[in-house]
Amino acid sequence: MKKEPGTVANIMVTGIFILAMTIVLLAFMDDMQLIQQKMEVDQIARRYILRMETVGYLQNSDQAELIAELTEWGVTEIDLGATTVSEVGYGGRIVLEIRGKLGGQYAFWEKRTSTAKY
Repeated sequence: MKKEPGTVANIMVTGIFILAMTIVLLAFMDDMQLIQQKMEVDQIARRYILRMETVGYLQNSDQAELIAELTEWGVTEIDLGATTVSEVGYGGRIVLEIRGKLGGQYAFWEKRTSTAKY
């Protein structure tokens, strides 16, 4: 059998495929970074709602630490608007609500609710 000579078109198809796969991989890595940040925000919220359960509300010192931790993970425009910041009685409903942006453009909302058990 005789080999047919290759053409530039065959090489271009391979090059375009490699370029497309590189773009898909970079987009996937960017999305995974956002998912990692959101998972960390979930863990931070869990830690702070547990703290709030012991005292019945989000103390000022804990609020400052919470904002610092969120900022460290790249959260911007942090809003704790509906969060319980004054003491509630035993069995009262406490809420930790965090709104912000990841990566400067992706808005998120994390809400945790529990009952005070202190």
